[in-house]
Amino acid sequence: MTHNLSKLSQSDDFLNRHIGPDASQTAAMLHTIGANSLDDLIQQTVPASILRGEMPLSAPQSETTTLNRLRKIAAKNQIARSFIGAGYHGTITPPVILRNVLENPGWYTAYTPYQPEIAQGRLEALLNFQQMIIDLTGLELANASLLDEATAAAEAMAMCKRSARKNKSNTFFVDHNCHPQTIAVLKTRALSLGLEITVGNAETELADTPCFGVLIQYPATQGHVSSLAEVASQAKSQEAMTVVAADIMSLLLLTPPGEQGADIVVGSAQRFGVPMGFGGPHAAFFATRDSYKRSIPGRIIGVSIDSRGNKALRMAMQTREQHIRREKATSNICTSQALLAIMAVFYAIYHGPDGLKTIAQRINRIAGIFAAGLNQLGYNTNTTFFDTICIATDSASTELADKAEAALLNVRRGDKQLSVSFDETSTAEDIEQLWQIFAGDQAIPSVDQIDKELQNLPGIPTELQRNSSVLTHPVFHQYRSETEMLRYMNRLERKDIALNHSMIALGSCTMKLNATTEMIPITWPEFSNIHPFAPRSQTTGYLELIDELEQQLMACTGYDKFSMQPNAGSQGEYAGLLAIKRYHESRGDTARDICLIPSSAHGTNPASAAMAGMRVVIVSCDALGNVNIDDLKEKAERHADQLAALMVTYPSTHGVFEEGIRDICDITHQFGGQVYVDGANMNALVGLAAPGEFGADVSHLNLHKTFCIPHGGGGPGMGPIGVKAHLASFLPNHPVYPIEGLDQNNDTIAAATFGSAGILPISWAYISLMGAAGLKQATQVAILSANYVATRLNEHYPVLYTGRNGRVAHECIIDLRPLKESTGISEEDIAKRLMDYGFHAPTMSFPVPGTLMIEPTESESKVELDRFCEAMIHIRREIGRIESGQLPADNNPLVNAPHTLADIVGEWNRPYSREEAGFPVTNLSENKYWPTVNRIDNVFGDRNLICSCPPIESYLQD
Repeated sequence: MTHNLSKLSQSDDFLNRHIGPDASQTAAMLHTIGANSLDDLIQQTVPASILRGEMPLSAPQSETTTLNRLRKIAAKNQIARSFIGAGYHGTITPPVILRNVLENPGWYTAYTPYQPEIAQGRLEALLNFQQMIIDLTGLELANASLLDEATAAAEAMAMCKRSARKNKSNTFFVDHNCHPQTIAVLKTRALSLGLEITVGNAETELADTPCFGVLIQYPATQGHVSSLAEVASQAKSQEAMTVVAADIMSLLLLTPPGEQGADIVVGSAQRFGVPMGFGGPHAAFFATRDSYKRSIPGRIIGVSIDSRGNKALRMAMQTREQHIRREKATSNICTSQALLAIMAVFYAIYHGPDGLKTIAQRINRIAGIFAAGLNQLGYNTNTTFFDTICIATDSASTELADKAEAALLNVRRGDKQLSVSFDETSTAEDIEQLWQIFAGDQAIPSVDQIDKELQNLPGIPTELQRNSSVLTHPVFHQYRSETEMLRYMNRLERKDIALNHSMIALGSCTMKLNATTEMIPITWPEFSNIHPFAPRSQTTGYLELIDELEQQLMACTGYDKFSMQPNAGSQGEYAGLLAIKRYHESRGDTARDICLIPSSAHGTNPASAAMAGMRVVIVSCDALGNVNIDDLKEKAERHADQLAALMVTYPSTHGVFEEGIRDICDITHQFGGQVYVDGANMNALVGLAAPGEFGADVSHLNLHKTFCIPHGGGGPGMGPIGVKAHLASFLPNHPVYPIEGLDQNNDTIAAATFGSAGILPISWAYISLMGAAGLKQATQVAILSANYVATRLNEHYPVLYTGRNGRVAHECIIDLRPLKESTGISEEDIAKRLMDYGFHAPTMSFPVPGTLMIEPTESESKVELDRFCEAMIHIRREIGRIESGQLPADNNPLVNAPHTLADIVGEWNRPYSREEAGFPVTNLSENKYWPTVNRIDNVFGDRNLICSCPPIESYLQD
């Protein structure tokens, strides 16, 4: 009997689960929009001049095959005991947090809380994070996290420059005891901004160095602990600001920097239960004084009130600064590390202040025992410390480090010294094994004996021991049992809409399936427990995975080389523009600093250009939403001697495949510029067209969009950049873990060499599962779904922009401005009313005010698309009742939306029924989501800025 094994293959199983519409649904959708097939639709939609052949990728793999292959790759990593420190430490993620947050799609598939009424859970968690940072740092205000410690320090430097207005210096003083990766990131950022970095001894050299700010590491990178007060006082006398990069765990025992005169405190929350992950993702923290609240970068969660006067949370002030201020924005940061910040604060809630102090004291005591034993063995060490012991080893450094590494004990290397950092995973056995390395022929000391003799808080001077209380808010005391902790996290989760509830049709945000198979590997110890500066011999698996992912992305994009260092899309933009800038400089074109940007661009584009030291010139768009090619040519020619780059999003932010994209690229190149194609909309290109083939020189890719890394409620993200060969030598490098083949002096963009490497297995798995054919089909269906939604909604809401044959790309913009003129109903009213139907709103008022931008993605079935369309159509009928006078303009289901359960069961005197308010369509009776707050007053929140936790009594109604 002959067997046809191809029919037994499981390779297409995942593809059929990732793509929402089945064959019959796809046929019905094609019929609705008037296309004969997916190929016919693409021919009608995508310019023939950019269509490509088949991508050089393997065939789709089954989920079992993919996980097995990843297991083999992961097994090539060696999990050593890490004592490297330098801002990265071993930690223990409480299993209740691991399973119910990191591995829970209710937390990791949520979107950024731009619609706060359906994000009260993660907003409360992030507010708790801010409160935790405020308490630990001794300052009055904190944001909801940044990308990593090094880039947070760079943001602090920029904030110092714009805040210290009376100080005309362009110099930022960096103490030589800061982490080397932080110094490298600061140097890159300063060079682009026209600032100077002076690295020296802040205690002895600051007084003789005019500067606008100073950065100090606390404790120092090699471990010693010293007072910050004198340096802060000296800086103040020079009208300069003091920034402290602090270890979060040490702040439980050390006097907070805010009490010693610091103006800004930054750091990483990684060691609060977030795995090292070969560098990330981790949540950085950023705290400052209340007087600087209008200058703090990133997202801030604030307390406001809803329409019933109840307390409600929202993002305050900097929520969309880049879209408002564009090239004048103070930062290009438009994201955070929300999921990781939430994990960190849940870690603090889980342990409580007493538990955290116990952990910190234990770490400090292990370090003290280790240091005392080394002293008995004849070694000199630092006498002040929290967790890091620096050992004078002179010429024996390499020999001792190699010996330790052979025993899978990784220490931090130096020329004449070695450093050993301890963490909550460290044990007495670790101390003994490390002593064996240094003892030679000597007998090692007794851990128990030294422990008996050791003073309390060894290494921490009495005057620097913390006396102030910490984490006094009830939230850090109430959830001691796992039962209560589990219920609290679940209660917050149920307040939010995430992808596990319904589709999230946000334009340009690509909220598609984040498959469980893709997510599983990120918690494997072989990926999660690797220090970013571990020896290369121990990271073979990671390097293989990263190399394979680079090859996959090159196949998808047509680029010749990739850098994984940027750990957000905004960082990718910045890195790509710096590569262009360095390329021009290498050719002697130092005057090229003009960046042309269409008026429709994402707000981060002009903000990133400004941050890269470029001047922004805006190019207009025509009535159809396309780049005005005549205007582009005129401005490119006018600035021919200064033209550095054009930044263009493709397909456009207006949701259209511009026919002239090749001409746009050619014009830019003709006048000496490089083309940066923003990769935000790659979900409409993969398998059909490649920016590296139709004229682009560089792009960043949002792996958290097109390539399935989940949004995490506002982070993590990854923004690697792809470049053509002539730009490859200008990609970012790293001072501690350099990339072979790149100049050691290249720019450093992020704290770790490969950014948030811990989540790269997700994208590797997605591409492996889909293969070339699957990725192409996903793109085709994404375009089909957008055109299906546009067709169904067009007779009710006009679609603002279309391309050739009336087609849209992977998203469409519906124009609500005529409705607002006739009824007063705004895009915000429709967005809030959608919550009553169980949906997160599409992107509101971007890129065109008064519109909604809808992106359905390929992962939503026709059933879900129809449910969304029917909700929008039903809402249009409600607006019609306002138009006809059946409902008053100031008291109707839209202006009163969203409706809470309290509305429905309370007193009712509205001109529509309770059923219309809460159950406008019948399918809601099976699965009704109730917002927990009514519409939030944004103005009140900004005028009465409160960014710390209200008394717990305010939450009792929950």
